[in-house]
Amino acid sequence: MLYYLFEYLEKQFQFPGASLFGFITFRAAFAMILSLLISTIYGKRIIRFLAKKQMGETIRDLGLEGQQEKAGTPTMGGIIIILATLIPVFLLAKLENVYIILLVVTTLWMGTIGFIDDYLKKFKNDKEGLKGRFKIAGQVGLGLIVGLTLFFHQDVTIKEKLPLKQQQELLAENPSILPSKLFKAEEKSTKTTIPFVKNNEFDYANLITWISPDLKKYAWIIFVLVAIFIITAVSNGANLTDGIDGLAAGTSAIIVLTLGIFTFVSGRIDFSDYLNIMYIPSIGEITIYIAAFVGALIGFLWYNTYPAQVFMGDTGSLTIGGIIAVIAIAVRKEWLIPVLCGIFLAENLSVVMQVSWFKYTRKKFGEGRRIFKMSPLHHHYQKLGYHESKIVTRFWIVGILLAILSIVTLKIR
Repeated sequence: MLYYLFEYLEKQFQFPGASLFGFITFRAAFAMILSLLISTIYGKRIIRFLAKKQMGETIRDLGLEGQQEKAGTPTMGGIIIILATLIPVFLLAKLENVYIILLVVTTLWMGTIGFIDDYLKKFKNDKEGLKGRFKIAGQVGLGLIVGLTLFFHQDVTIKEKLPLKQQQELLAENPSILPSKLFKAEEKSTKTTIPFVKNNEFDYANLITWISPDLKKYAWIIFVLVAIFIITAVSNGANLTDGIDGLAAGTSAIIVLTLGIFTFVSGRIDFSDYLNIMYIPSIGEITIYIAAFVGALIGFLWYNTYPAQVFMGDTGSLTIGGIIAVIAIAVRKEWLIPVLCGIFLAENLSVVMQVSWFKYTRKKFGEGRRIFKMSPLHHHYQKLGYHESKIVTRFWIVGILLAILSIVTLKIR
C-alpha cells in the first residue's frame, strides 16, 4: 500500500524521495528490515500470548538428550513468520502482480493447514493431528491452483533470446544495441531449466509431443502434475526438517535467499542477457516477498535457536515448504530443488529408507532392522551423541555449500 501511496505522490506532486519506491532493490531492503523488526519486536509478544493460551509443545519420549526440557515450550510460532512476511508485502509490493498473489495464497493456504494440524494436536489431544490424507489433499489442491494459474494466466510469460546468428547480425549493425532487442517477444511456455546441462532449457510439452504434435495442448496436465509433486515433496521435507532448534528456519533462510538471487537476475533483462538465462517478465517483484520472508525467518531464529523459546509447529514448517516450492516453480528452477533443498531431501530420504528397510527386514527375517539409529536424519546424529546446536550449525554449513553450488549453475552448464 505504501508503494501505491508513494507512486501517487511521485506522479501528482513530485514528492522528494517517492521515486525510491519504484526500485525493487529499495523495496526489498525495506521489506527485509521491516519483517526483521516485526518478527523480533512483536515475536516476543506473540510467544507470551501462545504461552498464556497454554500452546506448549507436548514432547514424545524418544530417548533423546535434553528432550524433556523442551516440554511446555510454546508452539505454533509459525504465526510470527507468516505475519512478519505478509505485512511488509502488503505495504511494499505490487499486489496486482500474479506471482505475489500466488505467494500470498500459498502462505495463507499452507498456514491454515498447519494451524489446523497444530490445533488438533494441542486442544483436541489428537497426537496425529490432521490426518495425512487431508494434508495431502490440501497440498494437491494448492498444486492445482499454482499449476493452473502459472499455465493459463496471461501475465505469466517468458522471453527467449533470438537465435545466435540473428543476435550477431543485430550486434554487427549496432554494437550498442539494447539487450532487450536481442530477445523475442513475450510468449506462454511450459519451458523450465535443467541444471548442469548445456542448452539447459527443457519443455514439458516434449514429454508428450513425441507421440503426436497435436498433444501439445495437453501439456498443462504435465505441468500441473509436476507442480503438485514438488509442492507436496518440499512442504513435507520442510516439515520433517523441523525437529531440532533452529534447523528448519536457518536452512530455509539460506534456500530462500538463494532463490531470491535467481529471481532478481531472471527478472532483469540485462542480467538475463549477460548470464544467457531465461528472462521472466514481472518475476522480479517476488524479490520483495522473498526479502520479507528471509527477514521473518531470521527474526524467528532469534527465539528459535537453542534453547528455543518457541517452535514453529506445522503452522510454520508446512508454510515454509510451500512457499519455497512455489517460488522455485515460478522462477522455473524447480529441478534445482534436489541440490538447493538437499537438506530437505536428505531428511525425506532418511525416513523413506528407514521405514522401507524396517518393513522389508521384518517381513524377511521376522525382525525389523534399521539403517539409521533414528530418522529423520538429524535424530540419527543426536543418537550418536552430537549436541543439537552442533548438528544445526553443520547442517547450515552444508546448506550454504549447496546454495553456492546452486548459484554456480548459472554459469556451469
